Amino acid sequence: MPLDALPDWLRAWCVDHLGDEPVSVLFELRQMSEVFGLRLAGGRDVVVKARNDDGRAASCVAAQARLAERGFPCARPLTPAVDVGVLAVHAEEFRPGGELLRGDSPDVAVRYAEVFGWLMAELADVALPPPLPNPRWIRWDHTGSGLWPAISVLDDRDQRAVPEYVVDTAHRARKRLLATDLPRVLGHGDFEAQNLRWHGEDVWAVHDWDSLAWLPEAALVGAACGSFANATPPTLAPIESSAAFLVGYQDFRGRRFTAEEREIAWAAGLWLAAHNARWEAVHGNTPLSCNAVREQAAERLRRANA
Repeated sequence: MPLDALPDWLRAWCVDHLGDEPVSVLFELRQMSEVFGLRLAGGRDVVVKARNDDGRAASCVAAQARLAERGFPCARPLTPAVDVGVLAVHAEEFRPGGELLRGDSPDVAVRYAEVFGWLMAELADVALPPPLPNPRWIRWDHTGSGLWPAISVLDDRDQRAVPEYVVDTAHRARKRLLATDLPRVLGHGDFEAQNLRWHGEDVWAVHDWDSLAWLPEAALVGAACGSFANATPPTLAPIESSAAFLVGYQDFRGRRFTAEEREIAWAAGLWLAAHNARWEAVHGNTPLSCNAVREQAAERLRRANA
């Protein structure tokens, strides 16, 4: 990407908040946010992230900064979240390298569970305004009248494409989730393989801190135990691997989940898979999550008492 193709505001923002202007573009990513890897005139490499400000960004960046200060493997923010028109913008250090850890076996699940346990332990005493609303794929706690949270890119498509078993699974999982009054905590809401990098046996970087959420601990762990192996496109981990993740997480934290927490964990992982299945169906994509929901829903709903 040439420098002159950068957004008009970005050069001045870098000067104002980083004390230097960009001289080259290392990379650009555009998904739910815009991410620019930049080399500054003084030789520093930084990453600038911009996303529509829905009130979540300040807490997400502040939590990421606390974790980096404590030595957790994530990029260190260089600025807080700053309003630029309708955008929330911040800069962080560039933390390149590392490899994807692929696979969805129970052994791999335990490795991911230990990182998630570390992450959740570090966040446990971080006091910040909750980053609400929660990310859309785990927003089963929405206050709308329908089953799904309002998401225009999905709602504007033909809902008849969504298999009835996906809708039924989502209804039952959500009903179980809404029935709990477990306390809410801060945690990572998009803990997937694509958002982590490893150096051999050691985790090198956990990314996507925009996806922090405010949900019961068991619901956050449950979402992670179903999605930990996801790269692109997403699917649902095997039941035995999700079970291994749950055990590995509890072992790391040194506390056993109650019966209710176990049920909420299983329900939360299934809700996320149903959301992904709906996305697949309305976009006409290969039905990986749809097939996984069809094959696993009965047993996961049984474990969720749903």
